[in-house]
Amino acid sequence: MFRRILVANRGEIAQRILRACREMGVPTACVFSEEDRGAAYLELADVAHCIGPAAPSESYLRSDRIIAAAELAGADAIHPGYGFLAENAQFADKCRASNIEFIGPSSSAMRMLGDKSAARTLARKARVPIVPGSEGPIEDNDNAGKLARKIGFPVIIKASAGGGGRGMRVVREPADLDTAIAHARQEAQIAFSDSSVYIEKYIERPRHVEVQVLADTQGHAIHLFERDCTVQRRHQKLIEESPSPAIDDKVRASLYAWALKLVKEAKYFNAGTVEFIGDAAGHFYFMEVNARIQVEHPVTEAVTGFDLIKAQIEIAAGSSLPITQRYLRRDGCAIETRINAEDPDQNFRPCAGLIETFRPPGGLGVRVDTHAHAGYRISPRYDSMIGKVIVHRPTRTEAIASMKRCLSEFRISPIKTTIPLYLKILDHPDFISGRFDTGFVDRSFRQA
Repeated sequence: MFRRILVANRGEIAQRILRACREMGVPTACVFSEEDRGAAYLELADVAHCIGPAAPSESYLRSDRIIAAAELAGADAIHPGYGFLAENAQFADKCRASNIEFIGPSSSAMRMLGDKSAARTLARKARVPIVPGSEGPIEDNDNAGKLARKIGFPVIIKASAGGGGRGMRVVREPADLDTAIAHARQEAQIAFSDSSVYIEKYIERPRHVEVQVLADTQGHAIHLFERDCTVQRRHQKLIEESPSPAIDDKVRASLYAWALKLVKEAKYFNAGTVEFIGDAAGHFYFMEVNARIQVEHPVTEAVTGFDLIKAQIEIAAGSSLPITQRYLRRDGCAIETRINAEDPDQNFRPCAGLIETFRPPGGLGVRVDTHAHAGYRISPRYDSMIGKVIVHRPTRTEAIASMKRCLSEFRISPIKTTIPLYLKILDHPDFISGRFDTGFVDRSFRQA
């Protein structure tokens, strides 16, 4: 096992990793920006080092400062969490070149899967279904137009290095294609420093289902079932659950098999998520791989009882998977809501400021992952998520009732949060029935 693990992140995910390390008896270090100085979760680390001012570009995105902090702390491993440098292959290379293990996949796998166009090529090689589209980045608009007419409008332009809805444009008419490609390229360059884009058939009203995978460095891989992430706002996930209420066991078996084929084709190890998109006819296609731990990983932990953070650390230390697929079971239903400091009534305007009242819910099967507390000041510099509520009950009906109860008793003031919107979603007949798609929230709550 490692001598010391440095956590290269902040907030609730830093706290989550520090707790796992403490249970494993592994000493820890943590980095923080000037903005996060004095944060309560830092007390869980054995040592903590300031790496710069509030701006992420001068702190949490500075690989040189993070590696220097690890060396100063005597850490021989770095856990990146999610966001920031978690999927940065160059950072992983720098860590390993400094004799510090990066707790995540190989840099080659990250590069292969981080480029959406290259990942499509890999999926095609592994015989995993992909949405009809270009075989690589768009080099010529005329050829893009020919392909778009062949696969049929509407089509979608996507950034090869993209994510989170950035660098994406839906095109419904041929006359709009050139402009959409130009705008997507410009946005992709700004967001990812990579202007390459590719084209796909646009799937109307899709489902978004992802499969959690774990693989060790000895070539063993397992899936930990699926999570349904269809409830979104502008491509940002809001609610996740397992099992998916929209697929049957035959579809599940296909998704699991495809996810494992892709992982093995990429020679992937550590934790990852293979994401699929489904059309109205129930056909699913590979979408992308997230080569890191996900925000929604507690959903899988709830239904399997399997600690994904500990598994990440053990795999990075060279251990084999502690369980085989045959003995892995899913129990009940879990639902997660992301609590964001945003005002749904003001077009989700971020709400930075001091939290004066903070009383999280509790009870049977309830988990709250948060670094926030009364007296905590939410910074406008970072992501607006301040916590996650996860409930685990025997059935989906019971899980929905439990989540509604939890959100109703959660007290956060005076800042605004997304809790009121979630209560409306949980009461909506389409959510209750499981008949929803990724546009459900934008269509049903336009006043929010």
